[in-house]
This record gives sequence, structure tokens and C-alpha cells, in this order.
Amino acid sequence: MNPARVIPIHAVPATQPDGGRQAQRRLAQGAFFVLFVLAPVFDLLRYDLVAGHAWFLGMPWHAGLEDFSAGRIGALEAGLRVLVRVLLPILAAGAVLIGVAWRWGRLYCGWLCPHFSVVETINGLMRRASGKPSVWEPHALPARAPDGSPLPVDPRWWGATVPLAVAFAFVWAVVLLTYLLPPFQVYGHLLAGTPTRNEALFIGAGTVLLSAEFLFARHLFCRFACAVGMFQSVAWMGNRDAMVVGFERARAAQCVGCDAACEHVCPMRLKPRAIKRAMFTCTQCAQCVSACATTQRDHPSGPLLHWVSGAAARHNEAAFRAPRAEEWRKHP
Repeated sequence: MNPARVIPIHAVPATQPDGGRQAQRRLAQGAFFVLFVLAPVFDLLRYDLVAGHAWFLGMPWHAGLEDFSAGRIGALEAGLRVLVRVLLPILAAGAVLIGVAWRWGRLYCGWLCPHFSVVETINGLMRRASGKPSVWEPHALPARAPDGSPLPVDPRWWGATVPLAVAFAFVWAVVLLTYLLPPFQVYGHLLAGTPTRNEALFIGAGTVLLSAEFLFARHLFCRFACAVGMFQSVAWMGNRDAMVVGFERARAAQCVGCDAACEHVCPMRLKPRAIKRAMFTCTQCAQCVSACATTQRDHPSGPLLHWVSGAAARHNEAAFRAPRAEEWRKHP
């Protein structure tokens, strides 16, 4: 593996083997979650069904069809307004997202997405309650974190896991509603205990559906149902030079004794030492990289997992395929 292409860690604290990467990620997730909740309140981004137009950065955003309805413009000009004011901004935002994913993978998912932060939180609570980060996990995980600290299993944690999942679902349902209706109307009705029938139906149905998703299908949603995540994964897979978690396969024997810590911490339940194709839904959260840095912190050669790109990413893929190609030649 070419060390020149390993993504550097800046400002490495001596007490954090991963250079504080996970602390920075948690800070980014928290900040974006706050933005997700407050964006409608400050009209940063929402569509108002009552007013009949969108809001962007505090300003009303019209498609410009009012003039067409009033007969002041023709169909061609109305179509151009929709193209310029609606379709092009959406395509531009999508291009930025895909461009980032093409080069760096699903960074939005692992570092910003408010849904993924909920996934990780519930994973941690479920692991404390049952020893498994998901109800679908076939086996309990080791009762220790990568740093050696104990992670005791106590069924009483279910008393926090289920209510918190429902609370997250309620918050999500309310916030999503504020993207469609005036936020102060929604919050005012809730505080007064007088939501309208439609508001109550939306929040009630949203809370039930999201609670089920958070408790039983959160990983499945991220892997198979989230269009934003899937588009990022497809773009990332199309670039052989894109940033990927690289594994120093020549030092694989050094993995003995770490108890596959990199696999146990993966929120998406992937195997980080596998080929890129098997890591299709990797969110680049780098928890596996941080776990490896922690378990190998005393080894003179350092961790076996790194973020790599360019030639190092291609080399990582070739190093995985080489042993299998040799095995196929011997036993076709």
C-alpha cells in the first residue's frame, strides 16, 4: 500500500489513537441534526403548503406559475421558470452530492445524515440491552469495546432503548411536518395540546412508522431503501480511485487477537476488510479505522486499516483479488 496516498490525520491528540476523528464526526452529526430541526423554523429550506411556495435562506421561493395562472405569461415562459427556479437548483444540489460521493463515498451518510446518527445511537443502546446492535444480528458481540473497556449486557437498557426510539420517531415526525406547514403553527398547536386533525394524523402515523423502522429496519432502510444513499453508493462504486477503507493484507496475521473489532463497530454491519464491492453501503464513518487504530495502538507498524484513495485504492482492490486468482489457477 502506498503510504503517500493514505489520508492524513491532522492535529492528533495523544490520548486518541484515531486522532480524534470520531469526536469530530459526532460534532458534525450533532450540528447537522440541529440544522435539520431548525431549518424550517428560520425558513432556511421548506415548502409551505399553506402559502403555496417554498422558502430558501429566509426568502420566499416561487416557481413563477402565478403569472401563468393569471394569463400574464405563456406556457413556454412558465416552463422556463420551472426549469430555472425548480429543476436546475435540484439538479445542481444532486450534482454536488454525487460529486462528493464519486470522490469520497457516502460522507453525507456517515458524517451528517440525521437518520444515521439515530441508527448509531439505537445500535449502542441495543448492544447494551441484548449484546447485539440489531434484533437481526445472529450472535452477541464481544462484551468489550476496542479500547478494552467493558460493555456489560443488562436487559434493563431496553427500558431506555424503546422509549428513546419512539421519542426519536416523534421528533422526526414533528420536524418533517414543519417542512410542510408553518413551524410556529405546528409547535404552537402541540404546546397548547390542540393539533388539527391532519396534524395529529401525520404526527401519529409518522411516529408509528418511524418507531418500527428505527427499532427493526433502520439498517435495511439505509442499505436498500434510501435513494440518497443508493445514488451515492453507485457513484462511489464507479470510481476506482475513490476513497475507501484500505486493508494492509500483507500484515493480516496481525489481526489475530483483536477479535474482529473493526467488524463489530460497523453500524451498517459490514466486514471492512472485504473487497470494495462487498462494502457497497459503506458510509465512510471510519469507525472500523478508529477501532483498528485503538486495538493496534501499541504495534510499531500501526493500524492495518486506513482511508486510502487513488493508486492506493486500486492496489487495495488488487491485493484482495490476487490470492483468489492464484487459488482459481490451482483449482479451476
